[in-house]
Amino acid sequence: MESLRVLMDLEEAKFVWEKLMPVEIVTDLWEVRECFQRHFRRPLHFIVMEEKAGLSGFLPLSWVEERGFYAFFPGETWKGRTWLEQNFIFGNDPARLLTAIPGPYHIRYLSPRCAAGSGGNNLVDETGYLFTPSLYGYDFNRYLQCFSGKSLKKIRSEMKTIAEGGLTWRYDSLGDFDHLIAMNISRFGTSSYFYDPRFRRGFQEMVHLFRDRGWLRITTALISGEVAAVDVGVIYRNRYTLMAGGTNPSFPGIAKCINLHHMERACSEKMDEVDFLCGDFNWKKMFHLSERPLFLAASASARAA
Repeated sequence: MESLRVLMDLEEAKFVWEKLMPVEIVTDLWEVRECFQRHFRRPLHFIVMEEKAGLSGFLPLSWVEERGFYAFFPGETWKGRTWLEQNFIFGNDPARLLTAIPGPYHIRYLSPRCAAGSGGNNLVDETGYLFTPSLYGYDFNRYLQCFSGKSLKKIRSEMKTIAEGGLTWRYDSLGDFDHLIAMNISRFGTSSYFYDPRFRRGFQEMVHLFRDRGWLRITTALISGEVAAVDVGVIYRNRYTLMAGGTNPSFPGIAKCINLHHMERACSEKMDEVDFLCGDFNWKKMFHLSERPLFLAASASARAA
């Protein structure tokens, strides 16, 4: 018979996470999650399932006090909701783990990798968007043929105008991360990821972790020497994930330009995929990216909050 217990100690939680979490993407790593835990300092509530043979399941939660619900660890909230994607409930009986939560819960971005069941909810939370170079034989020009003739002509015209303005690229300049933060806050204000100093410091720590591991990719678009756009991404197991970006409103069309640049590089470097994460900013569907739904498990009271 399987039994349940709760872990609230960080070192015990780390041991179970590293023992059970199937590491496929970079945010499956404890070290990445811990970057945010150090700054949000949420109380832990890891529900662990055990049987005679050992650990058989776990649901890693954090208590988000200001919202009054449990969320997936480490509870790194942005606008009251967690941000890290492709969360994973380990085990064959996630519904039992969910029913063991002792209060309201709002668990976002559950990966299709886990048969979450979501206690019968199976609600789509948001949709992620992927570019898969192999679908086009790693040929960027072949990808461009997916656009209608009219759309492709417009894109090429816009890119030509930007290039003639003196477009150059700079790579992996850590100092450009400060430009990204400034541009992101300038554009989105209190809705920026980085407006909350806890999130900003956690993200900065994550960026330094990626740099130290050799996974960090910073891409900076300059026009006549002026910073026009900065994107921060991570390359892990041949997957390229764009984590955040910022653009200078003085250069219209630069966001489209830098996104196409990522895709072109991914083709030339034969990457498995480029993950542009969730959030439909119109261009993602227009650029023929593949959709990947992520799921929500939430108690009725947390969904209504």
